[in-house]
Amino acid sequence: MRERCATDVIERDETPGSERLTGLLHLTRGGTSVVIDLACAAGPAIVHWGEALTSSTPATLASLAAGAEPQRVSGGLDVTGRLSLISTAPTGWLGTPGIEGHRSGAGDSVRFEVAEVQADDHSAMISLVDTEARLAVQVEMRIGSSGLFHQRIQLRNTGDTPYTVQSLQVAFPVPWDATELLDTTGRHLRERAPQRREFTFGTHLRESRRGRPGADATLLLAAGRPGFGFEHGRVHGIHVAWSGNHRVLAERVVTGEAFLAGGELLMPGEMILGPGESTQTPWVVGSWGDGLTELSARFHAELRARPHHPRRPRPVTLNTWEAVYFDHTLQKLTALADAAAGVGVERFVLDDGWFTGRRDDTAGLGDWFVDETVWPAGLHPLTDHVRDLGMEFGLWVEPEMINPESELARRHPEWILRGRIDLPPSARHQQVLDLAHPEAYAYIAGRLHALLEEYPIAYLKWDHNRDLVDAGSGPAGGARVHAHTLAVYRLLDELKAEHPGLEIESCASGGARVDLGILERTDRIWASDSLDPLERLTNQRYTGLVVPPELIGMHLTSPVVHSSGRTVSLGLSGAVALFGHSGIEWDLTSVDPLTRADIASWVALVKRLRPLIATGRMVHVDGTEPGVDVRGMVAADAASAVFTITQTATSIAYPPGRVRLPGLTSGRAYRVRVIVGGDEGNSGQSALEWTQHDTILTGRELESVGLRPPVQLPQQSTVVELTSIS
Repeated sequence: MRERCATDVIERDETPGSERLTGLLHLTRGGTSVVIDLACAAGPAIVHWGEALTSSTPATLASLAAGAEPQRVSGGLDVTGRLSLISTAPTGWLGTPGIEGHRSGAGDSVRFEVAEVQADDHSAMISLVDTEARLAVQVEMRIGSSGLFHQRIQLRNTGDTPYTVQSLQVAFPVPWDATELLDTTGRHLRERAPQRREFTFGTHLRESRRGRPGADATLLLAAGRPGFGFEHGRVHGIHVAWSGNHRVLAERVVTGEAFLAGGELLMPGEMILGPGESTQTPWVVGSWGDGLTELSARFHAELRARPHHPRRPRPVTLNTWEAVYFDHTLQKLTALADAAAGVGVERFVLDDGWFTGRRDDTAGLGDWFVDETVWPAGLHPLTDHVRDLGMEFGLWVEPEMINPESELARRHPEWILRGRIDLPPSARHQQVLDLAHPEAYAYIAGRLHALLEEYPIAYLKWDHNRDLVDAGSGPAGGARVHAHTLAVYRLLDELKAEHPGLEIESCASGGARVDLGILERTDRIWASDSLDPLERLTNQRYTGLVVPPELIGMHLTSPVVHSSGRTVSLGLSGAVALFGHSGIEWDLTSVDPLTRADIASWVALVKRLRPLIATGRMVHVDGTEPGVDVRGMVAADAASAVFTITQTATSIAYPPGRVRLPGLTSGRAYRVRVIVGGDEGNSGQSALEWTQHDTILTGRELESVGLRPPVQLPQQSTVVELTSIS
């Protein structure tokens, strides 16, 4: 083993499309470069992840690798430890290791060496072995079309005794000057609230032990230059594409290494590999940018390039929950459907309360049969009525859950996830069904297939209303979250394969299961059960760091918000719900004709703008004064854009100072006009000059100088449209 990182010449084998490399590997695509030193003494090490190194040569890359090598220092090891693809103590690494495990309490020392490397311009498979520990890994890397950097690790037990995996995680080095961290936290009704801190020496660790990401989970862990924002400041971030327990961490060590890492969080004894068996981490996905807007644009572009990404216009959706709750009658729901169709709704979703015994949230989960006492003719009269009105029909389900007060629980209590004889603490009067149990899986799959075959269901609102607590395979059984999560993935894949065209929403007490693992199998997420527009501004901003706007459910709310009690205007609610998959959560049978006409106008605007929303680039504007939120959607060709200027609270500046509208082409001229809002509600104040005339500004003027927004009372929003004229 060499004592320092070498930079040998690349050697190719004779297999078409592959390379056998003994020195440096340079992957590049979509504006991103990743440089790996394969001959480093500590094992292959990433010496650069970030900006594309378009002018680099083999000689300069060799110098780049040499420049990353640490010196020996007093009081340290004779060979200073390095961060490698899988860092371990035998290489001198004293930080968080990439792998931890043992063989019945022994054999925990692991040190991998390169066995084989296959690569092309933007992907690589690096095989590593430890013959002494009797383990082999494959590190799979690829750079997506937009520059996202994906990594995952497959571990195989090559020994003849079981190997217990305690942790296996993927590392992403970040620049040493990335000294500020951003992640998110939250709770039910307030998911993805941002928090920042100094990236100091030590470990900043975020774990989810909820069996799902959880409302308090961070969607992204980012490290950047101090003060980085959406428009400025180099920043790198990672996301774990997994829907079960997971962990992410940021670590800075005194030997001059800073990195982000993530993977699945395994419970004790949850992953024991028998001889010849293997496991793999979820994909961990890294993005970077000069500002969070560029970082998030890489996620959005890559998801949109997927072959299974939703292509047709996102149907305007009405969900019945806040309109009727559990009070289901055919008369009430057909009247609601009539009102929905009247304002332009295209998808009508029947929420909780349609199945056997479900008159409230204490009973019925698991008994997935239409309640004959409420629906004597089944759901056919309602589905027929909805479809006759020209709308799709959607249905709420919660297949992973079970009420102890249900026929299924009485017949099969052994199907409930638990680690002891007593049931885990309940939540919403429900427990979790063990979908890793073959019979439980077959039962739930059978009921869902039966519903989809009997009724013209175009959409499932798939809910998940509690954390997985003490989630074992039975009394004194093993941890079950990993197996349960894979079973959920398998069920979603099976439903999609058997019912082409079916769309599924991932809802989990609102936004408690938002990740790219679930979004590989679903068509949108419900960002939060809170429809309060002011709360949603922050939630949607930080959900959008990873998730494209057309995959985020954003609905109009009733004037008095169910979750917060706040009274809000239709103008505010409509503007905040504009940049996403729009819909309505409101009893439209209770509104007057004038309000219905206003709602119809918002629906018409949504339909006009949704091609832009589904393909454009989301922009958040830095530097606005407190109380003013400015965000927009800029077309992919920058020929048009729409911005909202929202007054969240009173401002000290009165009238307010100028706001910038960035993201357009500098040399182009744009016509600027207000299409919703403006000076309404501010009688007695003079109108803005630019809103009264044909206003034309260049993209550079809009980004660098800006213009005065209308004076607005708190909780008002103005929608501005920009159209290129040159």
